[in-house]
Amino acid sequence: MIIACITIEAVIYDAHSLKEKRSVTKSISDKAKRKFNVSFAEIDHQNVWQRVKWVAVSVSGDKLSAEKELQALIAFIDSSPYLDTTLINWEWY
Repeated sequence: MIIACITIEAVIYDAHSLKEKRSVTKSISDKAKRKFNVSFAEIDHQNVWQRVKWVAVSVSGDKLSAEKELQALIAFIDSSPYLDTTLINWEWY
């Protein structure tokens, strides 16, 4: 069994309040949970209006499947016009 974990940090340039930030992050988070077979949560910067830090975890029988699922998630997040990804950190267990 392989557990893959990615930490994603991003900047939301057009957010001018926590309400605007949460609108963007909640939309992306909800779509990610529905579309991909991953656990997904915001873990840091909840009170900073232009930054977001998420963690996504995929559990699979092999490394390739877990990596493929998380790569698809990264591509989905990168396709969002509302934010720019600044850092992605991979961990394997």
